[in-house]
Amino acid sequence: MPPFFRNSTVWVLDFTYKGAPRRWFKAFPEGVDPRAEFEAQIADLHGPRGQVVGVRVATREEETQYLRGDLPKNMMCPTGR
Repeated sequence: MPPFFRNSTVWVLDFTYKGAPRRWFKAFPEGVDPRAEFEAQIADLHGPRGQVVGVRVATREEETQYLRGDLPKNMMCPTGR
């Protein structure tokens, strides 16, 4: 496992895009404000069409699914990217 991941936390990032709910999972290193980082990323990617709804730490089960790549894929992007 890379050293970066050991010093990070997996977060669940909920947002809307054109009113449709979306969810991302992302690992952030310690000492980073995930909400501020995510809000800046959504603003850069989607502008006023995207809005952050919630940011929370992933559960142990969600983190395991994230690491294994077993999370549901986005219907708009079957590759999950």
